[in-house]
Amino acid sequence: MRRSRILGIMAVATATVTLSACSLSMTPGGASGGGGDSDGPVVIGFSQATQQSPFYVQLREGAERAAADEGAELYFADAGGDVTKQNDDVQDLITRQVDILLINPVDPEGVEAAIASAESAGIPVVTVDRPVPEGADAHVGRDNEAMGALVGERLAEELGDEGGTVIEIKGDAGGAVARDRSAGFHEAVAANDAVEIVEGPYSDYIRSNAVTAMQDLIQTNPDVRAVYAHNDDMALGALQVLRENGRDDVLVTGVDGLMEAVQEIADGGPYLATALNDPIELGRVAVGTSLGVLDGEVPGEPVDAGTTLVDPDNAADYVGDTTFALDGDA
Repeated sequence: MRRSRILGIMAVATATVTLSACSLSMTPGGASGGGGDSDGPVVIGFSQATQQSPFYVQLREGAERAAADEGAELYFADAGGDVTKQNDDVQDLITRQVDILLINPVDPEGVEAAIASAESAGIPVVTVDRPVPEGADAHVGRDNEAMGALVGERLAEELGDEGGTVIEIKGDAGGAVARDRSAGFHEAVAANDAVEIVEGPYSDYIRSNAVTAMQDLIQTNPDVRAVYAHNDDMALGALQVLRENGRDDVLVTGVDGLMEAVQEIADGGPYLATALNDPIELGRVAVGTSLGVLDGEVPGEPVDAGTTLVDPDNAADYVGDTTFALDGDA
């Protein structure tokens, strides 16, 4: 039996913009039914910010696997980095009578209208990866400030008394993840007075954007000693530019535990450190939390999936055939 909820679908149906079949997909996780049938499986609507990063591709996969394991159905919509489209996507999911909404917001403040519509329809909301200021029943993510701090502490230690210029390549403007990963890193590095951070542009967690940014940054900062990017995909883009310019002396750090980065660390190159952020597990926990909310189990605090520093001392332990490194207990 699907978990009961308060129906309010008709209140928002007229505001819906119908999506094309290529932008909304359904992942069945149990017998057919759902979508308004009280005898069918639970239906989860998952509105994701983008699929333009390996992390978010894997986050979707983790959610789909977990939904299937739980016998639930998952309707998926990709906002493509457009908050207006995301609000429209959520409206469409509401009219499909999902039982709960799982939202990875493009802009935490920009999805306020979508969350208000869900509330009007009596549909609970769980955010994943990026929290919103208010309106969500629960949030599932990781402590991004702690991840930035782990990497910052390791880099400050490696730079030592000599210090030097560190280029920071940032995620998305206004995003809580970018803000926290930056704050944690800055606080940790502040312990080394010899380090100067040069803040680069927002590159939206996309490698090609970081390549373009780094091509300019290396010219304006020839004395650079290290790079810190808000995710490994951007860090690897920076590493590409550094190698093209013969700068193997520049240390590189990132966040997320992308396997390509972990392999670079294990191989003993200039890639120094990353912090684990397994998206498959994050998707699993997000779906589990969503089902718990439907059962009245609303967590009082954000659900933290935890993290670990990966550096030359332990990178070999995490090398594998997955897209992102998995925790040793996974």
